[in-house]
Amino acid sequence: MAMRENSVLNVTRELQPKPVPIVSVVTRQITTKRKNHCTEFPKECLQCHTTVSWDGADFDHNKTAFPLTGSHVATECSACHTNGYEGTSTLCSACHIEKYNTAQNPNHTAAGISNECETCHQTTAWIPSNFNHTTTTGFELTNGHSGKQCSECHKGTTTEASSDCISCHQANYNEAENHVAQNFPKECLQCHTTVSWDGADFDHNKTAFPLTGSHVATECSACHTNGYEGTSTLCSACHIEKYNTAQNPNHTAAGITNQCETCHQTTAWVSSNFNHTTTTGFELTNGHSGKQCSECHKGTTTEASSDCISCHQANYNEAENHVAQNFPKECLQCHTTVSWDGADFDHNKTAFPLTGSHVATECSACHTNGYEGTSTLCSACHIEKYNTAQNPNHTAAGISNECETCHQTTAWVPSNFNHTTTTGFELTNGHSGKQCSECHKGTTTEASSDCISCHQANYNEAENHVAQNFPKECLQCHNTSNWEDYNFDHNATNFPLTGSHIATECSACHTSGYAGTSTLCNSCHSKNYNESVNPNHSSLAISTNCEECHTTGPGWDPALFPTHNDYYTLNGAHATVSGNCFLCHNGNYTNTPNTCYACHTSDYNNTKDPAHATAQFSTDCKSCHTENAWEPSTFDHDNQYFPIYSGEHRGEWNSCVDCHTQPTNFSVFSCIDCHEHNKTDMDNEHRGESGYVYASINCFACHPKGKADD
Repeated sequence: MAMRENSVLNVTRELQPKPVPIVSVVTRQITTKRKNHCTEFPKECLQCHTTVSWDGADFDHNKTAFPLTGSHVATECSACHTNGYEGTSTLCSACHIEKYNTAQNPNHTAAGISNECETCHQTTAWIPSNFNHTTTTGFELTNGHSGKQCSECHKGTTTEASSDCISCHQANYNEAENHVAQNFPKECLQCHTTVSWDGADFDHNKTAFPLTGSHVATECSACHTNGYEGTSTLCSACHIEKYNTAQNPNHTAAGITNQCETCHQTTAWVSSNFNHTTTTGFELTNGHSGKQCSECHKGTTTEASSDCISCHQANYNEAENHVAQNFPKECLQCHTTVSWDGADFDHNKTAFPLTGSHVATECSACHTNGYEGTSTLCSACHIEKYNTAQNPNHTAAGISNECETCHQTTAWVPSNFNHTTTTGFELTNGHSGKQCSECHKGTTTEASSDCISCHQANYNEAENHVAQNFPKECLQCHNTSNWEDYNFDHNATNFPLTGSHIATECSACHTSGYAGTSTLCNSCHSKNYNESVNPNHSSLAISTNCEECHTTGPGWDPALFPTHNDYYTLNGAHATVSGNCFLCHNGNYTNTPNTCYACHTSDYNNTKDPAHATAQFSTDCKSCHTENAWEPSTFDHDNQYFPIYSGEHRGEWNSCVDCHTQPTNFSVFSCIDCHEHNKTDMDNEHRGESGYVYASINCFACHPKGKADD
């Protein structure tokens, strides 16, 4: 049915007027009736004429590329079409160049204004122009700028004018008092307005250097010593002399920065706002307060160190025992900024606070080589206790000499070592009560938690373990209480037994011993794979991952292919045959086509009403049929082509060939071989109808819905 509707559509297209014959007829009429058409009028006949009749020609200019608006509506055609109606330019300048050339307000040519008239003018009237200098150029013509001729500012062209005042007012600048001599800036609007050059007013606070404090009352010439253009905004440019002569503190001697604003304000030089604490992070308290900068800062303020020793090395050297006993040079550990005397040291504020037995220990017991660089490692003092320990023997067992791992500062005994929490290996049953060296051979850090690392001899002596290659994960069968009390649970492994595997003898799978047996189905079932015929797994290179389609249930059946929809979705009638692969695949599972026609060629060839093959219907079955059933088809003859299931033709036919009289070409159809459509009656009914011909394609052209009043 899809082919039949496509054929009808093709016939409909064939009913459209053919350009070549029409032009030939028009040409004859032009030659005989309107000779000026050949030389002047365009040859797109449908701009004026219809296919009904040459007479009553009607032309709508608004349907062209140049709709008429404003004054153009009432303009005579010949005023624009001076050289005929073919190829007339749509550019405004083509008709109005004379107006452009003679325009004086402004003079368009002198000002270099664009000759694209529509930029400023409308078709309603030349005046007023819709050109807006502000919105178009961004430069508002106010006060003295308004009412000017364009050429007064635009020299030669309107596109190159600058918005800088000086570009037009250089002469005003040169003639103004002192402007050149004192190097006034050329940003005219800093002082002047567009109203008048007179009454100039300058506001320093609108510049990059607003005036504050003492600057407000300062004479301009005091800062602008070299004119008003390019004056530096750096404080030091004016105040370098104050910097050089400053004594409290001496700025140059102390290396203080010459960026005055760091410490001073414009209100006054004195009462500096410099704060040593917030600026440097070093608070000047007690003995540090009231000092001259240069007492601590040697040459520059930026290189001083906050380390006490950087200033107090002499005090350290002269203090009792400091050098001899190698005291640390972090002075604040004992001293304050108030006075060197009254030193006080708190060990708990160091990296090694004193706890337990350390509290009452004499300093010299640990600080045997002075107080600087003393190790905080326990072994630095207690290595002798480590070497002589016997329960367990620390050196024999390779126990770590990081004492704090097991001991506390309160006492060596009892140790707080917990084998379970520290190593993750709980010493239960047979493992408890052992000496470390029984398991840890030489070092405690290299012992393995694998049973076989200690029990290889037990494994070798056990019945069948070596001969049948038993796995060496002892805990699969044994426990830590007794070797003899063993039990193996296959479901506790990574291959639990299900389905047919439950009753299978161990030796059937573990043919090469019990260690390293593969968990892949194919390792046991390759023979089943190779002998399968529906489908033939090996010839089709089907995946050897058996579990993709099979379960462990007996008989391999039913097999499932859960990912079939990734290749071809099984819907409707296809879903009901999904269990019999051979119906579609015919033994070929790798190159099975996925088009309907590939499987349903015989259905297509054997269909008689209509005869699909004879009529050369489309082989795209889905255009009419669904996957649920071949019938009913979804071909919509009524809405796509011609109503035969509704309206006046409903029930007036029995087969497609009743109307489509050529079975091999459904684009051919007949309207005049049925019921009341005889030539005599039709001629009488259509008398006076323009273009009437007693032919099927003419019937369809006028009655596309099969109604007499179409």
